[in-house]
Amino acid sequence: MHNERSVQLLYLQHTGDMSLNSTSSYLLDYFCSYNSPKFIPFYTVRIILLLTVSVLVFYVGHQRWRRQHTFKTASHSDIFTYHVAAMELIWVLGCFLIYYGTYTNHLVSETVGSHASRITYYGEIFFHLLTCVERYLAVVHPITYMSLRNARGVRIRNICIGCVWVLSLGMTCVKVLLPPNYKTVILFCILAPSIIIISFCSLSVLCVLIRPGPGEAGGKREMVDQSKLRAFYTITAITCAVWLWVVGFLVSSVLKESLLLSSTGKCSMLVYMVWFNLPSCLVLPLLYLHRAGKLSCCCYTNK
Repeated sequence: MHNERSVQLLYLQHTGDMSLNSTSSYLLDYFCSYNSPKFIPFYTVRIILLLTVSVLVFYVGHQRWRRQHTFKTASHSDIFTYHVAAMELIWVLGCFLIYYGTYTNHLVSETVGSHASRITYYGEIFFHLLTCVERYLAVVHPITYMSLRNARGVRIRNICIGCVWVLSLGMTCVKVLLPPNYKTVILFCILAPSIIIISFCSLSVLCVLIRPGPGEAGGKREMVDQSKLRAFYTITAITCAVWLWVVGFLVSSVLKESLLLSSTGKCSMLVYMVWFNLPSCLVLPLLYLHRAGKLSCCCYTNK
């Protein structure tokens, strides 16, 4: 392992950047990187949870496919969840490659694992967005939603899924070529509009639920459509998880640029901030498993 001085000289040698701020930012990224021992508890917990729920999602999906012999009857949100689970498994594989490369000094394995694990961060937010839009259409524009339950809707869904994978791969490649500050800007440019759209979907569905229906006066509703209520719970859970991720991302970004904390203090704070991303990774698989009746501790069922 290089000491701080040798890493600094190596950085200056490769970039020619003699700026103190740039060097400090690089050193922080280096010593707070994914293979730092400080992050081992987080990655261990995340690997165990994601591996468990992702495998269970595919198991339940396979059981459904065996009964129905087709995925045509599966809802769009279920298909989105399968792709999220696939991305999470890629992330787990990337982590194993990273740690294998780190402890065996195999640079190629470490590099491939690093790039593979980055795909998930972009794909997650896009699939969260697609799921919320799908639930929004089901509640706010039911006629449009029903028209997308046919073969045309399946084609549109598959095109959207293909675009998510292409964008995730493309953004991963672009991120490799950019300096650290620009990487943060790009991720924020993706998170900001996504969280706005997701929040809009959540508020729109809430307005439909509290709005009085035909023949109902004063906003009093004796009964709420359970399918709409489930859609609201789904969007609300996704919104809360993504907002938690955004808050953690913003706080960690500010801390990295702060002059009030030492490098050690910044690393310690960043270790806590990464936990804010965990609910966002788990929310779609857990919602799927609950709809399938595999979780009995949540507040609503899919009956």
